[in-house]
Amino acid sequence: MATRGRAGTGDADREGLDHATAIPAADPGVLARAVDLARAAPVPARAGGVLLGTAGWTDPTLVRAGTFYPRGCTLPEQRLRYYATQFAMVELDSSYYALPSVANARRWAERTPDGFVFDVKAYAALTDHPVDVARFPRDLLPSVPTGAVAHGRTMPRSLPDELIAALWRRFRMALEPLQLAGRLGAVLLQFPPWFTATRGHARAIERCRDALGSLPGAVEFRHASWGEPARFARVISWLRSLELSYVVVDEPQHTPNSMPPTVAVAHPGLAIVRFHGHRGETWTESVSVHEKFGYLYDPPELEPWVERVRQLGASAERVHLVFNNCYSNYAVLGAKDLAALLTSQPPARPAEPRGDSPHP
Repeated sequence: MATRGRAGTGDADREGLDHATAIPAADPGVLARAVDLARAAPVPARAGGVLLGTAGWTDPTLVRAGTFYPRGCTLPEQRLRYYATQFAMVELDSSYYALPSVANARRWAERTPDGFVFDVKAYAALTDHPVDVARFPRDLLPSVPTGAVAHGRTMPRSLPDELIAALWRRFRMALEPLQLAGRLGAVLLQFPPWFTATRGHARAIERCRDALGSLPGAVEFRHASWGEPARFARVISWLRSLELSYVVVDEPQHTPNSMPPTVAVAHPGLAIVRFHGHRGETWTESVSVHEKFGYLYDPPELEPWVERVRQLGASAERVHLVFNNCYSNYAVLGAKDLAALLTSQPPARPAEPRGDSPHP
């Protein structure tokens, strides 16, 4: 039986969290097409200013699959160094569950080449998600109010402002080695499904922007109200005024937790797309992260994204494409497949002028 857990509050802790899973085996035809196309991907996977990668590099199901890392590549340092030969960016999700450390960030910077970047997911308490007290900084636990903990968790709204400010300071400090080394892509501010489009929540995002300081930020919404047609243009304009990037998503549609895959650029420096897969049957369920995101893209599903990514690239200096469908090697294949499509398909030619007048 699958373990029920944290899928409703965030993505998998790609640095070691594992769950029992109940994921159908990949369709052999889809898998064959995905593997075949991946062989044509550039190494590392990128297309000009478009960098592709996955949400983490040590997901236990990826390691167990034995299809990505070479034999003998078992140590964390070896895996990150190898990953960085195959991809030009990665999203760090373990920082959602526990504050990262300066020492680890320094090691990540040292183990990756120039040009490689990390997108780092903000710690849960900074984006209105519940926090596991067991992974809370020990020296700050006395500042958690009595009665604010239930079932081993506490909600950020129950914490004093001074404590939230202290968490932000530690988060910023931990990322300094990446920022100084030119390895920091953006801080991913992923807000929960209950974070609806209200003025109060807009002010919360503005406070996050202030707390980021000099760190670049990107916002991913997980409630459909932010993407409503009558509101969306204003949301993008507002994010632009805050100098925050907008995260485009590919995910199951037609639920309150679904944002439409609308292509938009809020920050001219960076646009991001996160690919969550199409497991509509588990999208709103309280299931394990692998059950929720364990989806293998068929290459034809990715083909429409070629033109969409080029639209983003026309308005943003850099584009990050992150595959969050982390189960087995599904995310690796998705990132490589889209890289192959981006580099093999020529851009659409403009329509020829029509009429009787001569033209060059």
